[in-house]
Amino acid sequence: MGYRLSKIYTRTGDAGTTGLGDGSRSPKHSTRIAALGDVDEVNSLIGVILCEALPDDVRTLLIGIQHDLFDLGGELSIPGAILLKSTQPAQLEAAIDHYNEALHPLKEFILPGGTRAAALTHLARTVCRRAERAVVALAATETVSDCGRQYLNRLSDLLFVLGRWLNKVAGGGDVLWQKGKNA
Repeated sequence: MGYRLSKIYTRTGDAGTTGLGDGSRSPKHSTRIAALGDVDEVNSLIGVILCEALPDDVRTLLIGIQHDLFDLGGELSIPGAILLKSTQPAQLEAAIDHYNEALHPLKEFILPGGTRAAALTHLARTVCRRAERAVVALAATETVSDCGRQYLNRLSDLLFVLGRWLNKVAGGGDVLWQKGKNA
């Protein structure tokens, strides 16, 4: 990093634009900034999950994911940059396989819930899906790495599996949707 932020407010965004990593400016309502903000929100939600009591392996996994998401944010803030490695989506797949191995196959839809950690993980999953949609929308008009889109797709799957797994290791189970329950 070439410089550190010593002054947090710069007033350069007061006119509705924000600076990108390459020095250019972009409207704050642009597709690129929306995608960047959604990725940042997923990262922040993972930070909230990390405030919960978690098994060490899950904590380590999520901290690594936070670093990956920051790299993805770097890609989005510097048009044309590639910071994620093509192997990173496969690392998420390996984690999905590992945690899913202990779970029963789903036969019903589930509701987000159970433990607080699981519910927060489901919330992060939904925001991750939004981030993925935002990156796909950006890719419709600008160049975005395939790896970044794939990473978000795998991450949302991993967060779904982790939500289920966290409920299981806490001694609970899935919260099953019941069609017409309140009809």
